[in-house]
This record gives sequence, structure tokens and C-alpha cells, in this order.
Amino acid sequence: MVQRKDYLISALIGILTGILALRIFSFLKINFEFQTYLLLFGIPVIFVLGVYLGKFLSQKLSAPFLEQFGKFTAVGFLNSLIDFSILNSISFVTGITAGFSVGWINIPGFLVATTNSYLWNKYWVFAAHDGLLHDFPKFLAVTTVGIFINSSMVIVFTTFLNFGIDPAIWLNISKTAATATALIWNFIGYKFVAFKNRV
Repeated sequence: MVQRKDYLISALIGILTGILALRIFSFLKINFEFQTYLLLFGIPVIFVLGVYLGKFLSQKLSAPFLEQFGKFTAVGFLNSLIDFSILNSISFVTGITAGFSVGWINIPGFLVATTNSYLWNKYWVFAAHDGLLHDFPKFLAVTTVGIFINSSMVIVFTTFLNFGIDPAIWLNISKTAATATALIWNFIGYKFVAFKNRV
């Protein structure tokens, strides 16, 4: 059941996501009018509305998983922006934007985001309050498949499918497609394997 604290948590996650989005945009040299205000204030509002929509739809459609999915999506965006931020930082320092090496520089961000994901999903999304590491082996198994999906897609897209787009921007487009695919896998795996039978 979504409570007032869930809206506050989703707003906090939105603020953190906005800060990371600003960092990524600076790496990509993307600027637009009012971007700071839109990212720092708009994202939290969208996340709160997303959690509310998940609650509303779960009640109207008698589908409790939609309430979890609303929270999961907010956490997923934060995880993605952590992942993207670290990937862009390493890419900026090393100059790597394609090839098999990009698979290696993709891993650190994914691992940090995964740790973040585990904590938010365990304690907020799926409300599993047993021991800290109780669900971790199953979570790690699902996430290992997720990292394989994510890194493989990034390697294939950046190495074999570039359509003449700036390499740094294409890296982020590729990462977006990979993240969306891994997100679907992760929700299914977390819901039915890692945190099975949670609220």
C-alpha cells in the first residue's frame, strides 16, 4: 500500500536522478533553456505522479504488481542514471566509446547501480525486511543475466550499428536501449525470483 512516505521517497529519488542527468548532459555538452529547473524539479514531480499512477491503476485494475512497478520504475531511473553517469565519466577519461572495451567500462557503473538497486528494491519496492543479504544470491543471479544483456547490447550497438551519429551520443543511445531491455528482465526476475511472495 502506497503511503505518504512513498511519495517523499520518490521525490528524493527524482532529485538524485535530476542531479545525475545534469552531470550526463554536461559530458555530452547538451544544454537547453531551463534544463536545471526541469531536471531538478520536473523529474521529482514525474516520479511522484508515477508512484501515484501505479497505486491508482493497481486499485482500479485489481493488479497489485502495478503499485510495485511504479516504485520500481522510479528506482530504475535512478539506477540507470547512476550507471550512465559512471559510464560517461569513464568514457570521458579513457576516450572509449565503442568496441569490446566499452563492455569493460560498462561494468563498474552497472555494479554500483546494482548495489543501489538491491537496497531500494529490497526495502522499498518489494518490502523485504528480513536479513540484509537474505535475498542477495537470487538477486545477484537475476542481475548477472541483466548485466550480460546490458553489456552485450551496448557492445553490439556501438560496434556494429553506428549510423554516423557522434560516438558519445551513440554510446548513450545504445545504453538506453540496453537499459530498457535489462529493466524488463530485472523486474520480472526480481518480482518472481529474487523477491518472490513480497507485498
